[in-house]
Amino acid sequence: MSDTTPPGTPATRAGRREWIGLAVLALPALLVSIDVFVMLLALPSLAQDLRAGGVQQLWITDIYPFMLAGLLVTMGSVGDRIGRRRLLMIGAGAFGLASVAAAYAVDPVMLIAARALLGIAGATLAPGTLSLITTMFRDPRQRGAAFGIWSACFSGGAVVGPIVGGTMLAHFWWGSAFLLGVPAMVLLLVLGPVLLPEFRNPDAGRLDLISVLESLAAVLPAIWGLKEIAQDGWHPTPIAGVLLGIGFGILFVHRQRQLSAPLLDLSLFGHRAFTAALVSLFLGTMLTGAVMFFVTQALQLLYGLDPFHAGLWMLPAIASNTVSFALSPRLGQRYRPAYLIGGGLVLCTLGMAVITRAEPGSSPAVLIAGFAVVFLGSGPMVTLGMGLVMGSAPQEKAGSAAALNETSGQLGFALGIAALGSVGAAVYRGALRLPDGLPADAARAAKDSLSGAREAAGSLSGPAADALLTPARAAFAGELHTVVTIAGVLLVATAVLVTALLRHVPPTGRPPAGPAPEHSEGSLPATG
Repeated sequence: MSDTTPPGTPATRAGRREWIGLAVLALPALLVSIDVFVMLLALPSLAQDLRAGGVQQLWITDIYPFMLAGLLVTMGSVGDRIGRRRLLMIGAGAFGLASVAAAYAVDPVMLIAARALLGIAGATLAPGTLSLITTMFRDPRQRGAAFGIWSACFSGGAVVGPIVGGTMLAHFWWGSAFLLGVPAMVLLLVLGPVLLPEFRNPDAGRLDLISVLESLAAVLPAIWGLKEIAQDGWHPTPIAGVLLGIGFGILFVHRQRQLSAPLLDLSLFGHRAFTAALVSLFLGTMLTGAVMFFVTQALQLLYGLDPFHAGLWMLPAIASNTVSFALSPRLGQRYRPAYLIGGGLVLCTLGMAVITRAEPGSSPAVLIAGFAVVFLGSGPMVTLGMGLVMGSAPQEKAGSAAALNETSGQLGFALGIAALGSVGAAVYRGALRLPDGLPADAARAAKDSLSGAREAAGSLSGPAADALLTPARAAFAGELHTVVTIAGVLLVATAVLVTALLRHVPPTGRPPAGPAPEHSEGSLPATG
């Protein structure tokens, strides 16, 4: 299931060409991640210029992540069948063209269509790049470092996005937000055929279209339902969407077991290292992603920062994350991933404890210090977990493994925001104590969320606005503290679970002490 050549031998070690190729793969990851967050900043301007209604704005925002999440599994399998580099080149070209179309859209319908194409093209990028990294870096130690670099670029875009977007939108029109990724895609199209290897599975078989439709029907309603629950609470329609997705997911799994050439090879889950790493990535992303969502909300709502300055405050967290991504593969060469991932999750919990000390009237420094510790602890989970997922899969299934890695992150992030967001909303409403005498509309808006309270306060006089915002900020602080406390407790439980499941996996590239039965961690002598 993995490389059998002893790690570190000249035949397996990557050279200058592979490292330059990694830079070509990592730059699009950075700019695509930036592009997603810049779009949120551009929404008010483009909605006004294109005269987009409320429903159209929702489609402009949501169609990209929906198409991306729904097609990850399909694109990972397509890459294994037609060639990963070929699919990546097709996706890069489509992404560049769709970006230009979005930048110069003349009406909301054109923009929605361009965003849908961006999502389809984006679904080729993450599985394609991760599977190519696995092909290029056969030595598990080098592979771990490569995953760390790629992950740092991808996650860094989430924080750098508001800074870059704020600067660009201050000097250019809203369409410039969509052009950020075009130069990187051009670079990938020019240098990719020279630097990147091609790999395809000649025995993959034909693509099963029914499986493609079932995977879409499983992921799209589930993601939509979770997103609606996060925004509006647990209402029957989004709950039905989640249940519908689960139902189609069961049908999808059943069909894959019947096919000789499945869209998704379920035998990957027969390897405990693969499954345990995927579970850790799902749970870790679910909890740390929800905390990140609340921290960014707190910077803007609790402390009144605009997205540009909120992004600046997040830079220390990105610095700690980069350090963690760089050190984790090196530490993984000496220590078992179970202890590094579990210890990192406990460190995340300590950072969350610091976040609970953040108060409305204080500086954001306490909040950011705690979140920087969270990001410092998350490095082993991401880099070593990704290395285990990709290193446990055979080369011919690397595209599918990469797609599962990304899909688990998408679902985990959506589930975390939906579940913890709902808990937080209930805490906020229960803790809010508004004074008498406020206008009914303002009080009703404040009871919905701190965002609603801030919007309502804009139409009130100074004393009345303060009387509305002070208790709303206090209630939001209680919401934040409750959410991070719950996430911290669940992260400790996740750390215990992951440590137990992965405790027999040796450090990166080190063979196990003795023979091990099939489908156990010991059967993976070179996992990352």
